[in-house]
Amino acid sequence: MFSSQQIRDMATIFKAMGEPSRLDLLRQLMDHQSLTVGDLATRTNLSQANVSKHLKTLAQTGLIQSRKDKNFVFYAIAHPLVKEICGLCCQHLDIPKPAPKLKSQE
Repeated sequence: MFSSQQIRDMATIFKAMGEPSRLDLLRQLMDHQSLTVGDLATRTNLSQANVSKHLKTLAQTGLIQSRKDKNFVFYAIAHPLVKEICGLCCQHLDIPKPAPKLKSQE
């Protein structure tokens, strides 16, 4: 079904998305289309240095893209699939979980 390389690539993407601050940055970009580091720092209460570090990781995995406009760099979601992946995860969170099985008393 998946090649070894595809599995490694998926693991890299899921690792990048597995950090709460990065997910918050992705959410902001999904909600606002295109934002600068300063915009993202304000909206997430993270330092600009921390936002930049997380954006670099997200860009390296191809989840986001950047474009320069005069003195500003704007970041945006690179592919609509990112929103779909996040949506599927949220749908999974809404599914009722089965009650844990209790150990039988001996």
